Amino acid sequence: MRMSRLFLRTLRDDPADAEVDSHRLLVRAGYIRKVASGVYSWLPLGARVLRRVEQIVREEMDAAGAQELVLPIAQPLELWERTGRDVTYGPLMFRLQDRKETGFCLSPTAEEAVTATVAAEYSSYRDLPVNLYQINWKYRDELRPRFGLLRAREFLMKDAYSFHVDAEDLGHTYRAMYEAYTRVFARCGLTTRAVEAQAGEIGGDVNHEFMAVAAVGEDDFVWCRSCDYAANVEAATRRAHDALHTEVPAVEAPPMEPVETPGLPGITEVARHLDASADELLKCIAFDVEGELGLALVPGDREVNPFALARALAPRRVRIFEEEDFATRPGLPRGYIGPHFAEAAQVVADTHVGVARAWITGANLPDHHVRHAVLGRDFHVDRWADLVTVVPGDPCPRCGAPLSVDRGIEVGHVFQLGTKYSRAMAALYTDEQGDQHPMVMGCYGIGVSRIVAAVAEEHHDEHGLAWPESLAPYAVHLVALPGKGEAAVAVAEAADRIYAGLTAAGVEVLYDDRGASAGVKFADADLLGVPVQVTVGAKGLARGVVERKARATGERDEVPLPDVVEELTRGPG
Repeated sequence: MRMSRLFLRTLRDDPADAEVDSHRLLVRAGYIRKVASGVYSWLPLGARVLRRVEQIVREEMDAAGAQELVLPIAQPLELWERTGRDVTYGPLMFRLQDRKETGFCLSPTAEEAVTATVAAEYSSYRDLPVNLYQINWKYRDELRPRFGLLRAREFLMKDAYSFHVDAEDLGHTYRAMYEAYTRVFARCGLTTRAVEAQAGEIGGDVNHEFMAVAAVGEDDFVWCRSCDYAANVEAATRRAHDALHTEVPAVEAPPMEPVETPGLPGITEVARHLDASADELLKCIAFDVEGELGLALVPGDREVNPFALARALAPRRVRIFEEEDFATRPGLPRGYIGPHFAEAAQVVADTHVGVARAWITGANLPDHHVRHAVLGRDFHVDRWADLVTVVPGDPCPRCGAPLSVDRGIEVGHVFQLGTKYSRAMAALYTDEQGDQHPMVMGCYGIGVSRIVAAVAEEHHDEHGLAWPESLAPYAVHLVALPGKGEAAVAVAEAADRIYAGLTAAGVEVLYDDRGASAGVKFADADLLGVPVQVTVGAKGLARGVVERKARATGERDEVPLPDVVEELTRGPG
């Protein structure tokens, strides 16, 4: 492709709304353009990269035994009502009506549609297993789209769904897809880690996220350097302080002593005021458990993990109190709650609260705390659990070694769904004895457009993008510097011959034949990030050579003019 004909405008300045490098560089380099908040056009270079990701995903899905189909983007809302996910997704879902006022939605995912499709076609154990996938656009009305392609309202996704007779059969496909995902991300040039995760709106018990390691990632994940433990911070646990407590530790301490802490509802301020450390305070977090008031107790230097709290009280539904909840309970002193609050129907404590010590905690009275609160004497615990959000240095739940916490971008997620959707959608099979059972399902998603952004985050420098060969829009960026005078014609002719030769050899070439200055051409070449740059200039041509540069490393060498096509067909180095 000659750049003189390419639909492309590079920008010298960063877009005003760009917060991360991938967004900044993909816009500046002319790969994408914003149409609306969270909605982007993919310009020719960007479309080529997107298609390369699609191709890698498609090859690995086919190799894993999945079959491609295409499901509708506009889906009847009635399907979602059958599973209750019209309520679960709530305002995240784009909704619309046809002229007959029938409800539809723009698909945020496709469990309902694919399950209905399979239920209509398959009904025997002989039909199973089957694994179906699509690469299609998805829509979620994000409250705050940000980071360019990383949190968009329209995004390209590969979603696959498998159907089985039992959990054992599902396990085989789950492992095959897990391994296929590992290969996909490796081929795309991403550094990823598979972590245990929460299922979210999708559901299912066993699931793993694939996190692309990136400082700008919106998700924290925990991992152990000494064993293979890794988990999203929402699902991560640490080694318990002790076995879950069956005996209350004996503590000798004076009676609880009220102390005034006016205008000090926060742990840090109270600790400073009382000349104590944060871990001497007991934090009490109010929550709703199906209409009842509950309290979650953790040491003052730690935060409650709401997902851990939900796991501790499952299957009951849990929701941590927000400001509006306190407004409806004027007798509940926000910031001054103690574990001995009489109206608490359920008290859940982190295992580390069970140490033998007296605590500083809320007095259940505005502007007051108490010293010397003792477990078993002044307050009780109904249930023990690992409640805190894991932090660096916490002991690994498997081997006890210190845990590390990194940030990452979720680029894939695999789920063992079980029968949640097949029961709701009546996707049943008949076994050998003639009995009917719900199909056991798996679900497997890859963010195709998000991979483009994640790769850009990992593969760039201060000058621009540096695509891995597998995703680059072109293999070679040919730059002609004809200059002026008699040599100009010879340089242009030499560059044209190289372009024709490489193209004939099957090498995809981006040829900068524009009448721009050398500085502009070099800056654009680095910004666009094609893996190999070849420069044809008058001085080199006089010596019978061209310059080759590896974009990722900056390494340069010279290639004899007669050998250019053969050398670049073999690749750099």
